[in-house]
Amino acid sequence: MTVQELPGAAAYRPTPPPAWKPITDPAPLLPDPEPYRVLGTDAVADVDPELLLRLHAELVRGRRYNAQATALTKQGRLAVYPSSTGQEACEIAAALVLEERDWLFPSYRDTLAAVARGLDPVEALTLLRGDRHTGYDPREHRIAPLCTPLATQLPHAVGLAHAARLKGDDVVALAMVGDGGTSEGDFHEALNFAAVWKAPVVFFVQNNGFAISVPLAKQTAAPSLAHKAVGYGMPGRLVDGNDAAAVHQVLSEAVARARRGEGPTLVEAVTYRMEAHTNADDATRYRVDSEVEAWKAHDPVRLLERELTGRGLLDDDGIARAKEAAERMAAALRDRMNADPELAPMDLFTHVYAEQTVQLREQAAALRAELDAEQDHDEHGAEAGR
Repeated sequence: MTVQELPGAAAYRPTPPPAWKPITDPAPLLPDPEPYRVLGTDAVADVDPELLLRLHAELVRGRRYNAQATALTKQGRLAVYPSSTGQEACEIAAALVLEERDWLFPSYRDTLAAVARGLDPVEALTLLRGDRHTGYDPREHRIAPLCTPLATQLPHAVGLAHAARLKGDDVVALAMVGDGGTSEGDFHEALNFAAVWKAPVVFFVQNNGFAISVPLAKQTAAPSLAHKAVGYGMPGRLVDGNDAAAVHQVLSEAVARARRGEGPTLVEAVTYRMEAHTNADDATRYRVDSEVEAWKAHDPVRLLERELTGRGLLDDDGIARAKEAAERMAAALRDRMNADPELAPMDLFTHVYAEQTVQLREQAAALRAELDAEQDHDEHGAEAGR
């Protein structure tokens, strides 16, 4: 017996009741077909020249920071460093669009964004050095811990933003993630909750072409990652990730929208990872040199310098001053990272549990006894040598 043959079939309607219908029109949520650009277009005339110059100075400093951190890795001063060379426009813009009261939720590659937000350059590298904790107080800087597990920072950002709104706090959370992170379940959960709750969150995807060695085409068949926003009921924006002015504008608009209570936005920045995934990766196994060379022509530092010099806002002396300031930062970073950290072995038992377990207390007592015995041995040896 079919549905149509059942008693009362004349009243049957194949359309579900109204509750299933989407609450928004999908058309305004769709991203533009091409990444939004400012540099080299008429739109650049509306950008504050002081902002362009600040973006340039920060890009130059960021490029030098990446180079110095990579060198420290090769020298054994860092265990690992995921460089963001080529992605500096995304990193800097993400930091500069936020107010002091806002929160940044970075991924493991976003050390540069944390530094641009004001974090001590050494503290930003502490986790990658294998040192204690995150290296900084997240509450003091309003920067969540640098996150190595993919996309786990996204639900955290939603939770913080939703809680802030419930408390009446004027706070926006900006959560950064790579294209590989969009394939994680945390990405889905975060976007779904944020859209339903209208949480004041901006999801910022840096699409640098590869999730380690996996190209984007092997992760998704969507027209763009920004198109995924429509399925959750939020706007998707597509921007040229190497155009610092464009990224700053698009993120600023998304932050303002979130602050007005209009909900989250998914922003996809199309950029490129110029260097290997980390120092443990051999990028030549999955991409060709010609591809890297082609992207060098679209380098974010060169794009902005070309715009500024063409408009007479920056000359050779200005470029030199930016490089000199970046070199001073790198020298200070190098000197401080070359100093061996002072380790406190008993810190192994701190911040594990709010109240230590019996096993931890026993282990702590055993270590304390060993340290005391070692100290006594050193003191007696020193006295015997006099």
